[in-house]
Amino acid sequence: MNAAEGLREAAQRLAAVSDTPRLDAELLMAHAADLERGDLILRLRDMDTPAAFAALVERRLANEPVSHILGMRDFWTLTLTVTRDVLTPRPDSETLIEAAVAHFAGRSGPRRILDLGTGSGALLLAALSEYREATGLGIDISEAALQVAVGNALRCGLADRATFSRGDWFDGVDERFDLILANPPYISTDAILPRDVAEYEPHLALFAGADGLDVYRILAPQLGARLAPGGVAVIEIGYDQGETAALLFGQTGMSVTLRHDLGGRARCLVLTHP
Repeated sequence: MNAAEGLREAAQRLAAVSDTPRLDAELLMAHAADLERGDLILRLRDMDTPAAFAALVERRLANEPVSHILGMRDFWTLTLTVTRDVLTPRPDSETLIEAAVAHFAGRSGPRRILDLGTGSGALLLAALSEYREATGLGIDISEAALQVAVGNALRCGLADRATFSRGDWFDGVDERFDLILANPPYISTDAILPRDVAEYEPHLALFAGADGLDVYRILAPQLGARLAPGGVAVIEIGYDQGETAALLFGQTGMSVTLRHDLGGRARCLVLTHP
């Protein structure tokens, strides 16, 4: 079977488990052929289906995320290593970096950046790639996640400006930062999730109590004291938490703006000193 036929058949099968079956099939075949996706598409009719492709498709049919099968995921302008110890970085979370860029447009960029619950390091490393004069700190309670983040900093050539520390949110943090980023757990413990999330991603990074707001209740009272004058904090939220999460931070005296992602869903809170 040539690669074009193999790709078509795989995409038809993957439609049972994926909203993006063709894309999944292309990424998996490119990985099996050790090609960039663009190169694969150009060569589809001139090559055979790679021998390793069938096994990768079976893994995806068992609901394993493509990012875990490939061991990597693109985020912002970076390619990051991804394992089961960290959340897979998603395009929706790039909204946080866009919000930071908008805040600092026309002014000096941040010099110190904090990423709470850093996971793979995606947010911190994306911000550091934008602001070449900045240094940053990523904090996570998971030692395994921190190992992934350190590896990604090395992979992206940012290890000299990124440090990582094990901790529980703001515990042990006593300086002020120009930019604070966080994609904390915000899913209700009663929520029913897709199998590729529920069975493969770390629950510690997903769930935050019965209403999904438990971590925001921890962060809100402490955030203002850790944010430098003129700085901004950008906190990811669930699509239905635009009012509830905003109220928690607004009650602390912070100025709160809601920002939506490209799909029009509430995605993050932009927080500044009044």
